[in-house]
Amino acid sequence: MRHATTLLSCEQEGATVTLHTDAAPIRLLALTPEILRIRAGFTDEGAFREASYCLVTTAWSDELDDYMGDKRTRLEPSPLTLLDEGPDSPTVTVEGERLRIEIDREPFRIRVFDSDGTLLHADLIDRGYRLDRNQRRIHTSEIAAGDHFYGFGEKTGEFNKAKSFMTMRAQDCLGYDAERADSLYKHIPFYIKTNEVSGAAVGYFYHNTFACDFDMGRSHSNYWPAHSTYRADGGDIDLFLIAGPSVREVVTRYTLLTGTSAMLPAAALGYLGSSMYYPELPKDADDAILNFYEHAKLEKIPMDGFQLSSGYCQQDTEAGLKRCVLTWNTERFKDPANFFAESEKRGIVVSPNVKPGVLCVHPRMPELIEDGVFVRAADSDDPAPARWWGGPGHMVDFTNPKARERWEKDLTENMLDYGTASIWNDNCEYDSIVDEDAHCDFDGYGAPLAEARSIMANIMCSLTADAIGKTHPNKRPFIVCRAGYAGIQRFAQTWSGDNHTCWETLKANIATMLGMSLSGVANQGGDIGGFHGPAPEGELFVRWVQNGIFQPRFSIHSVNSDNSVTEPWMYPSLTPLVREAIQLRYRLFPYLYSLMERAHRTGLPIAEPLVSAFQHDPAVWDEDVNYMLGDSLFIANVVDKGAETKTVTLPRGEVFYDFATRERYEGGCTYDIPVTLASIPTFVREGGIVPLSSENHMSVSREQVDSLTLVTAPGRDGEFTLYEDDGATMDYTRGAFCATTVTMTAGDRVLYTFTKEGDLDTRITTLELQAISPGQAPFWVSIDGEHIPHALHPSDFDSQATVWLYDLETSTVRIKTPWDSNEHTIVISFEQFDMIGM
Repeated sequence: MRHATTLLSCEQEGATVTLHTDAAPIRLLALTPEILRIRAGFTDEGAFREASYCLVTTAWSDELDDYMGDKRTRLEPSPLTLLDEGPDSPTVTVEGERLRIEIDREPFRIRVFDSDGTLLHADLIDRGYRLDRNQRRIHTSEIAAGDHFYGFGEKTGEFNKAKSFMTMRAQDCLGYDAERADSLYKHIPFYIKTNEVSGAAVGYFYHNTFACDFDMGRSHSNYWPAHSTYRADGGDIDLFLIAGPSVREVVTRYTLLTGTSAMLPAAALGYLGSSMYYPELPKDADDAILNFYEHAKLEKIPMDGFQLSSGYCQQDTEAGLKRCVLTWNTERFKDPANFFAESEKRGIVVSPNVKPGVLCVHPRMPELIEDGVFVRAADSDDPAPARWWGGPGHMVDFTNPKARERWEKDLTENMLDYGTASIWNDNCEYDSIVDEDAHCDFDGYGAPLAEARSIMANIMCSLTADAIGKTHPNKRPFIVCRAGYAGIQRFAQTWSGDNHTCWETLKANIATMLGMSLSGVANQGGDIGGFHGPAPEGELFVRWVQNGIFQPRFSIHSVNSDNSVTEPWMYPSLTPLVREAIQLRYRLFPYLYSLMERAHRTGLPIAEPLVSAFQHDPAVWDEDVNYMLGDSLFIANVVDKGAETKTVTLPRGEVFYDFATRERYEGGCTYDIPVTLASIPTFVREGGIVPLSSENHMSVSREQVDSLTLVTAPGRDGEFTLYEDDGATMDYTRGAFCATTVTMTAGDRVLYTFTKEGDLDTRITTLELQAISPGQAPFWVSIDGEHIPHALHPSDFDSQATVWLYDLETSTVRIKTPWDSNEHTIVISFEQFDMIGM
């Protein structure tokens, strides 16, 4: 065992400071003024090797720079200054532009302070950097009173992970326990620490792909203060410490390292139909799925996508009917190209399920072995054996350029050439190979599977995106993936895997989603209605849909154990409630699409935990059911069986209005709000701006929103950027978009200004601006300096093109006007007018 107890010497070369300890050298480098890299190299050979498949921003040369190409940006590192007063001084100081690092010589430890003197991080004395007798790398940090921990990618249990122990070794876990299972499908070794006393947030990204675990204060010892421990099976302790002080700043800086969420096509935000049932039908599964589309249309259920499970690729083999990846069962799908074309005619994007495991009975197995596409055995060039669906098989090595070339060829010929630009990469956790010493190519540098397995899904998705780009040069790729390492958000929409159908899952999956939101993955959700188990009871299904409509990914997907199929109309008496909820999601499309673009541009979440949105209020820091959708909507869905009330604690210093009734609620208070099965408790934040379609739509990809309602709460200033593009192509990257920034200035005269960027004209032809104003009607309203007519009867409002009305029942000012891409100003005067005195 080796552990750093003494600083022997230190030196600086360029922007890098090296600390020589009695256990291992430790390097300090500031990538930016707020991102400090602390790296301890315990490996005698290959120490400090740079070979990253995930970093999109670096300040150094990397073995995989050629692979990453223009997906990686290299910065000049932020300067550090080493201040060493000699061996008699107990402390060495390193000054950065934003951070100050203090290093105690003996006992050795590193502490990091913000520019205002706030302590962000402290190693635990004696136990900071260790290599244990099992060759595991260990980093231990002090826990201060009031520390909370969030993120960790895809995790079950409570949102705040204080006193939790978690492992990270992605695995396929069908029907998992959403409250206690560990680990799930993702491997994202990143978390955010906040402190109640200082109010500051700091991020910890351990840039290491080996299996690891986190002990966030569950264990303790009388000989040391409270502490957290990160332990990895190999590699370096390679920590990117990310200063805030806000949670949002930490998230945006983390996504500077690993990338922001992909700008997916509009269809990705629609209802994505799915079920394992349909593709498993013995004959004419294609017709059954086309009928599913028609049934949705008949029920007035909007839909934009279908997630095609792997039954389409089952083939008759010597071992029976088996799933053979990248093949088609022509009894079930007579003409795949025609099926994709017929789906597209109906406005449906089909995402066929593709798996990286190949059964030994696959018809192309001999040539795949000849091409050397598989992860190899540890002691030979033979493919490493793997357990797989239906029998023994092998796993594709996506770190091998030859394997990527062959996979792209087969994917193109058997999927993309048939017309789809969407692929669902599934079962890519690589936990079915038992021998983790199996050999991966690692782009010529070589690595054991233990090091490469967690990154395979990212490379598979990157390859898929590139292949789509070559086959359909101007189509926007839509990739869905279940597994992933840090940075998976750059390529794919994800979901929390094969969840179990029960009330506990409905509730617990929200915390899982929020943890992913703080881990840089904005576009994600969970299977609505539950994937595995018996059919959801009616009440559970309705509540799950009502919850799911606010998740970035909305897909009803199942493989029910009682032979039923989870569909929107499965309970006819409840279908109106399901329809109403899905139609609300579709009306919110302008808001959701704008939030997806914001996530792509900034890295910020779409579904945001309250600790991030309201960091000033520790009372909501542990909230893991209610959350914010963007800056303006507080989501408080009902997740308890038989609920007659919904308890909501609103953040202090804020005001909220019921989205439906416009009733006013003060922040800092707790309310028990009566609910029925039809209730979807949603609140508009004061200062909020919510664009939504004025009409119901059946498709977000085929129907344009041209009539827009802008719901606002002008009690305080606010701003929102409404984003529009064609929703399908890459033209937005060449300026073909319209970004309209709405700036709302509160006061006796509420001022709305509309400014535009981008080369496209807005599609909006009619605007209804709604301003929530309890107890005060306007004196007058003007548009671009001209007073507009005041409707004294609802029929006058309906009949005139430009007009305003004060709705007393909802305490809302309604302003209607034709709209275009010019810059506009709307003023609502709430000034007092003394009619009697006049």
